[in-house]
Amino acid sequence: MAQEIEIEFKNLLTEEEYQQLVNHFYSSNSTEMIQKNHYFETADFQIKKHHAALRIREKENTYQLTLKQPNPHGPGLLETHADLTSSEAKLSLEGNFVEKEEIEKALNNMGISHTDLKYGGMLQTYRIESNYKDTMIVLDKSEYNGHTDYELELEAHDEAYGLKIFQEILSNHNIPKRKTANKIERFYKTLK
Repeated sequence: MAQEIEIEFKNLLTEEEYQQLVNHFYSSNSTEMIQKNHYFETADFQIKKHHAALRIREKENTYQLTLKQPNPHGPGLLETHADLTSSEAKLSLEGNFVEKEEIEKALNNMGISHTDLKYGGMLQTYRIESNYKDTMIVLDKSEYNGHTDYELELEAHDEAYGLKIFQEILSNHNIPKRKTANKIERFYKTLK
């Protein structure tokens, strides 16, 4: 079980803007991967009501359960992670959600039991990561429920510095700042 604070900035991109940034930032040091996010929620969206999100991320035959919540001590999100075996992930996806102590405790603090959780579906992302000026640039092409979108994420250790670099990238590439919901919000908006 691990916890970390995630400070990131996001901006939806057009396909052309995405390709422009890939062409600019891609190098031999970039990392490419495909990951699948499997989302969980209660029938009445109790996790969302707490501005939180719960997912299993499947990447290169590994599975990690993550609860994202507002950081109670400052900027960013508090992420609580627990590694899962493939059989634990399979059980959870089939409706028998596997309890992990720290995540279960955080859910209980929100008044949510693991027995209330329902599998919502999957979002697949083709991701390119590149280090840039002490930050991580993440370029995502995501597919879910018949939709495809493109996104720039910038991860930083410091909020003010990260915002400065993020704004610099948008300005240098003539990309307008767009209000960008997180992936789980975009995913659930596409469900019928």
